Amino acid sequence: MDNWLYLDCPCTSFPRSFARDYKETYRYPPPSTVYGLLLSLVGEEDLNAHLGVKLAIGMIGDDVPISRILRKQRHHKFSKQHQGVYSTAKFSKPNFQEILTDVRLAIRIDSEEESAPVTLGDRVDIALANPENISRFGGLSLGESWAMVNGVRYYREADGSVRWLVRDSRGLIGLPVWIDRQTTRGIFQRFTLAESGAEFVPQSWVPIVAPVAPTKASSKQRKKYR
Repeated sequence: MDNWLYLDCPCTSFPRSFARDYKETYRYPPPSTVYGLLLSLVGEEDLNAHLGVKLAIGMIGDDVPISRILRKQRHHKFSKQHQGVYSTAKFSKPNFQEILTDVRLAIRIDSEEESAPVTLGDRVDIALANPENISRFGGLSLGESWAMVNGVRYYREADGSVRWLVRDSRGLIGLPVWIDRQTTRGIFQRFTLAESGAEFVPQSWVPIVAPVAPTKASSKQRKKYR
């Protein structure tokens, strides 16, 4: 049993992992971003709380345009002199950033393989049915904190046909599924975008799992490969 949600975001950006001064955006929402949005929706701060959940992400309508804007961004460099205190005037400069407008998504949630006592799917149902019972803070954003959504509700057929992202090892769409906040490393998956109205396929499900930490080689193993 899975939930099927509709989300509308007027303006957002999904900065690419390698983006630096010029902030390029992914054209489609990464599963890691959608997972973070759902955690924010239910008021959950622990990224590991609902590992094992499966998400499916679909685009409603045609591909949205990519625009380029000029915005002020901060550039902090390590300095013993400042020790974390930076002058806004000195460490800010204008940079270009790509943004997406009029983004409409369909999101499906499958919590059958979760180990949490109250699954993410159940918590989303509770949040939509009784939002006053949810303890959370800040606006609900898709991507960066400024990219607030118009709202989240259950999908209706009148919302339009959906083009689902389908996992494909040869796909041309590469998106992050999990990003480690401390190391900035993560798990990436390649996708293709199904045609509008195409039948939903199991390959559209994306498991949200954390990367396994590499084990340190023993002294015997290190000597073996020298």
